Amino acid sequence: MAVDRRWPLALLRGAVPVALGLLLWVAIAGGEQERQQTLKAQPQSEAASLAQRRRHNELIMAALREAARTDDNVAQRQVPWRK
Repeated sequence: MAVDRRWPLALLRGAVPVALGLLLWVAIAGGEQERQQTLKAQPQSEAASLAQRRRHNELIMAALREAARTDDNVAQRQVPWRK
């Protein structure tokens, strides 16, 4: 009969962290939408700035693709990444 009393307590102990995690996730997810809207309204969202960021991201992705294809240490190469 002692086992029957411990079972609900064990369920409660397992459910409390899950419930806290769910509450934190809901609180953070609500703030994310506001953050996205704030970022869109910033003056840095100009077309030239966006194009520059896209180009920068393309260069980073190209370097990552090259690093994935080779066994060389591409982090030690000079800035214009060429073979």
